[in-house]
Order: sequence, then structure tokens, then C-alpha cells
Amino acid sequence: MDSSSFSSLRAYLRALSHTPTRLSQRALSVSTSYDEMSQVRARSGTTMRKTLRWYDLVSLGIGGMVGAGVFVTTGHATRLYAGPAVLLSYAIAGLCALLSAFCYTEFAVDMPVAGGAFSYLRVTFGEFAAFMTGANLVVDYVLSNAAVARGFTAYLGTAIGISSAKWRLTVPSLPDGFNEVDVVAVAVVLLITLVICYSTRESSMVNMILTALHILFIAFVIMVGFWRGSWKNFTEPANPENPGGFFPHGAAGVFKGAAAVYLSYIGYDAVSTMAEEVKDPVRDIPVGVSGSVVIVTVLYCLMAASMTKLLPYDMIDAEAPFSAAFSGKSDGWGWVSRVIGVGASFGILTSLLVAMLGQARYMCVIGRSNVVPSWFARVHPRTSTPVNASAFLGIFTAAIALFTDLNVLLNLVSIGTLFVFYMVANAVIYRRYVATGTSNPWPTLSFLCSFSFTAMMFTLIWKFVPTGGAKAGMLSVSGIIAIAILQLFHCMVPQVRKPEFWGVPFMPWIPSISIFLNVFLLGSLDGPSYVRFAFFSAVAVLFYVFYSVHASFDAQGDASLTAKNAEIHVDSKGIEDQSFKV
Repeated sequence: MDSSSFSSLRAYLRALSHTPTRLSQRALSVSTSYDEMSQVRARSGTTMRKTLRWYDLVSLGIGGMVGAGVFVTTGHATRLYAGPAVLLSYAIAGLCALLSAFCYTEFAVDMPVAGGAFSYLRVTFGEFAAFMTGANLVVDYVLSNAAVARGFTAYLGTAIGISSAKWRLTVPSLPDGFNEVDVVAVAVVLLITLVICYSTRESSMVNMILTALHILFIAFVIMVGFWRGSWKNFTEPANPENPGGFFPHGAAGVFKGAAAVYLSYIGYDAVSTMAEEVKDPVRDIPVGVSGSVVIVTVLYCLMAASMTKLLPYDMIDAEAPFSAAFSGKSDGWGWVSRVIGVGASFGILTSLLVAMLGQARYMCVIGRSNVVPSWFARVHPRTSTPVNASAFLGIFTAAIALFTDLNVLLNLVSIGTLFVFYMVANAVIYRRYVATGTSNPWPTLSFLCSFSFTAMMFTLIWKFVPTGGAKAGMLSVSGIIAIAILQLFHCMVPQVRKPEFWGVPFMPWIPSISIFLNVFLLGSLDGPSYVRFAFFSAVAVLFYVFYSVHASFDAQGDASLTAKNAEIHVDSKGIEDQSFKV
């Protein structure tokens, strides 16, 4: 009897006829930490070499977050939303990122594997939830990396004084948005692909050098801004008819600004995918992930303050605030805009390098679970890197960067990453309060659903109800309900699992606040983002139904399926001891 669902057309059609049964068995089937670190990891063949320390992770985190985006989002948030209070927007967004980073850290320390959020969700909510979030995350990585690569051409042109239009070839027969061929972007993506295929350690060294250079340029911009600027710009607009003061648009403007700049913090999640290659996960991962977020928050706040000191908020260019502030200068400071272009170019390279490291490791571990072809899971015996996943996604990213316009791509990214942050925060609470097979999951699931619903209500009121006393009252009621739900859960449902090495403090308050903030930020995104999310989610569901569930079923077998669904989350060391006794 042929065991594969894909051995022939007849076997595949027979497998399709059993789709409902297989979905019921596989979709909610969970893995364990021990399985993820042993038999699942063994499917890659060669293990990834442990070469990274805490300073590597800090550097990777900074490199992944501080790209060119900060040079754009700062102007957008300052001019349209927060005004001089944009530095508070960055502080709020940094706090939100730090809370999410705590959730990632608990999982990464307990389960140091390369799968990041995919693995974390697989051991809590099951295979289907992990696949959906992992698929959206990989798509977001590929599209955002293609956008960043095309941005490199623009900033490099600024740095050397040549328009990016001269670097691109126009093909009139192609539709608008896809008719400018960017060979430079393709070359950059392929070069970085070669670097990450060669060695993780060497990739980290390249990132350290580029990140150090980038921070030097950022420090220069900060110093020039504080030196050349005036403190009166923190309270006085250039046009007296515009709102003045440090909070020209009130608290609402500060929070809208926080939502706008939060995307500048995306990138620290890629550090969690390097956990399998860390020498001392218990010590290095908490320092690397949280430390990079704190350092980046300080840098962003200083950059925002220096720009505000340089110009009144209503004169700041929303698209290119720093370079535009100097490009029109006639007093010998126009060259600073080129320096900013050089710094942004280094930032693009570091963020691209870290993101491409992360996307390859996500795809590698998704391949280990057999929901995509296991070919992606292979680790090269000489380089100890996931060469297949790195090369495939690198070529795919280069192909998209070759034709697709930056604006087209930017409308398609970000929502998937915020959704994954939301899911990981839910997962860390679920894992602390539910032990599969021994405790009732419904109190915890009821809390997570009701709390998320309350956060959604708060967000909808904030976004659509006109400003006034009624809005303030409804927001207050929603906030009180959320706090009451959280406190009730905290008092009535006991934790069933304590982290052995490192855990999120003040459970369940910190991950719950992260859930609330991520729902709030998701509500700030535009319509096209949700259209993209719905489209790719639908494609992912079809792929799971017609391929993944059957490949996963074949890999596990009927006997392991029953055992898998009956597994109990216990300490992985205890499981290992039992296996040796047998």
C-alpha cells in the first residue's frame, strides 16, 4: 500500500476525499517543545551551528529595526499627527514593541529553535493557526524586502547625487507600477542571499560593521539637528494659524503618531528566529531581544527630538524630513542631505540582511513541519545554514524587486506582522494557563476572546466616533471593562506552568496590554492592508487544504496522529528522561 498522498493522481484524489477527516485530526494538533527541539529539528539533517552571542543579537536587532523607514515615518507622524510630541509617540511605540518582545523572549528561551512565531503557535494553538500566521509572515517578509531593496536604489542615488530614474529601465509595454526594472535592487538582494547562504557568523559580522556605520551617521544627524536647531520649534509653528504648543493635536495625535511609527520597530522578531544558533539562549536571548528594542527606542526619540528642534513641525517634509531639511539650504549645509542618503543606504542593507536571515529560518522550520515541501528544511552540511530556503526566497524577492514599484509593495505589508505579534501574545498566556489534556482550556480561551473583543470595541470607538463627551465616556467604559475582565481572569484562573529559565513578568498583565495595543494598532491600518491580508489568507487556506494537511498527515502517520493529539505539555527534560528509561 502506497503511503504517500502525492504518489499518483489516484492517490491524491483519494486523499482529497478524506480532507474533512484529516482537517479534524491535523488542524488543531499541537507539537511539544521537546518535539520541536529534537525530532522536528532533526528533519533538517545537519544542525545549525551555535555561533551567536548576546552582542550579535543586539546588533542584529538594531540592524533589523533601524532601516530607512525611520527617515520617512518620523516626518509623516510629526507633520500629520503628533507635532513636536512625536518623541512621545516613539516612546509609546517602543513600549508596545518591548511588551511584544517579552512574549517572544519567553518562547525563544524555553524553545530555542529557528521557527520563531510559527513554532510558538504550533505548540499552543496547533498546526493550522501556525501555518496561517507563518504563511502571512513569510509573504510580508518577501514583499517588504523587495520594497526595501528598491528603496536602496533611491537612497543610493541621493547619496551620490544621481536620480534613481537613471538607474532604472522603463518598459512601456508593462502596466504602471510594474514597468520600471530595477537591476540594482536585484543585485543587492542576490548579493545578500549569497552572504546569508555562506555563513550565519559572517552574516552577523557584516551586519555589525554596517550597523556601526549606520549608527555613526544617525549620531551625526542627531548632533547636527541639536546644534543647528532652536528650542522654540518645540512649541511654535511656522504658520501662526496652525495649532501650537508641544501637543498641537492633543493626546489623540500622539497615539495616532505612535501607530504610524510603530512599523519602524518591526524587525526584532527576526532575532527570535536566530535562537537555534545562539550559544547560551537563557542569557543571550533576553539581553539581545529586549536590549535592541530599548537602544532603538532611545535612538528614535533622539532623532525625533533633533528634527523637531531643527524645524517647526508644520515645515517638516512628510516624505523625507531629514534630507529635505538640508537639501534647500544655501548656507553650505546642503551636503548633509547626501550624508543622510549614505546613512539610510547602510540602514537599508542591515535591515535587508536581518530580514532575509529571518525569512529563510521561518521557511526552514515550516518545511520541517511538512506543511510545505521538506526540501525547504534542509541545512547544508558545510555552511550549517538553510541554503534551500535562503536561495529560493532570495530569488523570489529579487524577482519581485525587479519590476514592482515601491508604493505598490508598501500597500501590501505590515498587517501580517502585527497580526503575528497579536497571536504570540495570546499564545504566551494560553501556554501559561493551559496544559493540554489536564486542564480546561475554555476559561482561558473565553478570556482571550472577550478581551480581544473589548479591545476591538475600544479601537472602533476611537476611530469612528466623533470627538466629544460621548466618545470619552464610551472609551472609559471600554477601558474599565477590559481591566475588569483581565483582573477577573487573573484572580480566578491559576497558572499551570511556570517557565524554567525566563518568563514574562506580571503575567497576565504585560501580554494582555500587548494584545490590546496590537489590536489598537491593527485598527489604524488602511483598507488595502486588510484586502491584502484577506487575499493571502484565502490563498494560504487553499494551500493548506489541498496540500499541507495531506503532506502533514503522511509525515505523521495514523499512529502518531493519535499520540500527537493526546500529548500533554510537560517539562521537556522530564520527557527526555522517560525516553531514556524506555
